[in-house]
Amino acid sequence: MATTERPVFVFDGDCAFCSSCARFIENRIKPAADVVAWQFADLGALGLTEDQVSAAVYYVAPGRVTAGPAAIADLLRRAGLVWRAAGSVLGLRPITALAWPVYRWVARNRHRMPGGTAACALPPNHPARAS
Repeated sequence: MATTERPVFVFDGDCAFCSSCARFIENRIKPAADVVAWQFADLGALGLTEDQVSAAVYYVAPGRVTAGPAAIADLLRRAGLVWRAAGSVLGLRPITALAWPVYRWVARNRHRMPGGTAACALPPNHPARAS
């Protein structure tokens, strides 16, 4: 469980694609949450492990911890009106369930995404690759 008052969105700061997405979130979406690379976060205080955050993004708020598309939905719901609407749709259970395979595909192929580099590639034995 989170020990922070302000929500935190945790991403992989070692991945150029993920860092580009985080900059977009901070500069364009401007959520009422801190956007932090897990490498600089106090994972213990957030109730997260390195295995968890290396496999997916996380949203941590008092009484709520979500991962992957659900975390993105929670983050969007903390932003402006248009983003809140998008987050509300993404947060619908059937939509979130459909978004997980897409999220996992992007995670496995993030080194091929715009802004991604070979350093973004997940190792063959990484938990996110098994999904």
